[in-house]
Amino acid sequence: MEIVLDKIFKNTEIVLDDIYYDLDKWDIRSDAKPTLDKLANTLILNPLIRIQLASHTDCRGVDSYNQVLSQRRAQSAIEYLIGKGVPPGRMVAKGFGETSPTAICVCSRCTEEEHQRNRRTTFKIID
Repeated sequence: MEIVLDKIFKNTEIVLDDIYYDLDKWDIRSDAKPTLDKLANTLILNPLIRIQLASHTDCRGVDSYNQVLSQRRAQSAIEYLIGKGVPPGRMVAKGFGETSPTAICVCSRCTEEEHQRNRRTTFKIID
């Protein structure tokens, strides 16, 4: 059997499909689990890879709160992966709050879809 993989570059962010969060929440939604399961399998099959899971918020809320919320989101994704057998030392959680939006819009004029795109987790290979 031959499996074709996209090339992954160190220190390049890769957006995971369907890793989104509800407003003011950090729990892993059921629609995110298949993507995290694939990531877990990839990490288990590639035991030398270390990753950073980076989580983000939308622009609503104060900066300090959003920083804490995004860190909780990243840690929640890591805890899910640990539950799937990925050793914790291979992952780092990093919350970025609202500092790196995907959807650029004036906060009071953002659509709910734009807010949702900003409430996400990404990952990058760090080692």
